[in-house]
Amino acid sequence: MNPEVVKAAVNQTMPFGKYAGRKLFHLPEPYLVWFHGQGFPPGKLGEQLALLYEIKLNGLESVVAPLLDD
Repeated sequence: MNPEVVKAAVNQTMPFGKYAGRKLFHLPEPYLVWFHGQGFPPGKLGEQLALLYEIKLNGLESVVAPLLDD
């Protein structure tokens, strides 16, 4: 996985819904699980949400946390 793609995903802001304005990294895992079951939105945001789902599912938050912008 390209580190720049991961960095962009963890720093992307959720543009809609209950968690609008939060970085994708800070979305709760159950929300990502819900998207996984319902289907991720099309396009780049959906790809980023799917990536965050995999990161959280596999317990890799501590590995990608250093990529967060302050």
